[in-house]
Amino acid sequence: MIPPTFSYLTDVYFEPGSAKVLPEVLSILGVSRPMVVTDAGLVDLGVLDRLGIEEATLFSDVPTNPTEQSVLAGLRQYREAACESIIALGGGSPMDCAKAIALLVTHPEPLEQYALIRGGIGKITADKPPVVAIPTTSGTGSEVGRAALITFNATTKLAIVGKSMIPDIAICDPELTLNLPPQLTAATGMDAISHCVETFCSPKFNPVADAIALDGLQRACTNLRAAVANGSNLAARSEMMMASTQGALAFQKGLGMIHSLSHPLGALEKRLHHGTLNAIFLPHVLRFNAEACAEKMNRMAAAAGATNGNALPEFFERLSVEIGLPTQLRDLGVTREELTRMAEPAVADHSTATNPRAFDEDDARRMLEAAL
Repeated sequence: MIPPTFSYLTDVYFEPGSAKVLPEVLSILGVSRPMVVTDAGLVDLGVLDRLGIEEATLFSDVPTNPTEQSVLAGLRQYREAACESIIALGGGSPMDCAKAIALLVTHPEPLEQYALIRGGIGKITADKPPVVAIPTTSGTGSEVGRAALITFNATTKLAIVGKSMIPDIAICDPELTLNLPPQLTAATGMDAISHCVETFCSPKFNPVADAIALDGLQRACTNLRAAVANGSNLAARSEMMMASTQGALAFQKGLGMIHSLSHPLGALEKRLHHGTLNAIFLPHVLRFNAEACAEKMNRMAAAAGATNGNALPEFFERLSVEIGLPTQLRDLGVTREELTRMAEPAVADHSTATNPRAFDEDDARRMLEAAL
């Protein structure tokens, strides 16, 4: 049996070329009829051919920001093919969709009842088919995350959260991220940074998660520019994948206002990229939260390479510009009218409870307006 590189919440195989261990991992799990949940783009790129599995059911109808409809379509295909496990291959969208499909294989519908803010955490049990997660981007960390983010309607994107939602095994192969387009590398990299920042700023007591988050932040801020500039830089890609995984390993502390604001916007039909939204909100939220976590701001500045905590918002603004990301919501086509519907769901979001500074709908409106 091949020992995992490390085991923290779940088993993780992490090294360039580690995708090749998938057949043995499936053998360890005792399953032989997997369904691969991915997106059409990865199928076209031939990524499935690198997994070393001969036969598998394929479900590739996963949109950016997976919907309840895509989860139910995947569930139907899983049952029709009599599958017994799921391989989640891709970025956050296929992985979140896969985790939700696995939940509904053994848990009754409707899916929304399992959302954290609907009181669903106690309804989720470990009675689920095995899930092996293989990320192909470095941002969400969903391969080790305890949540699946699913869009239910135009303003409702809910987190289904529970320990049993964490994939049984994660295979993190940085080679699968080589030559990822610069824009996607930048957006997913800022997603990883936002996770490290928000988990570290969460007021929950978890020194282990704090240490992981700070280390991930340092890795990401040191290597993101290089990863964007050169898609074949394996060293930078490896560091970004580790930073992404670390950001999600620290999720146990919860997130904050950046995600509270991003989640409802991610439910819009525009299919806005979550990492890009996080990059836009990051400086504004840091300024809002600064008075509540000044010492943490200084520690993050030291890890990121900024002068001090006060300079951190501007540091991230400059970083976004340098890697080619938009810095305003209007650059993504978001209108002021659309923002009028976002303050209420932002405050209701599951991430709000662990923001270091309490905020209400008026505060959320000010942040949305500032980011427009």
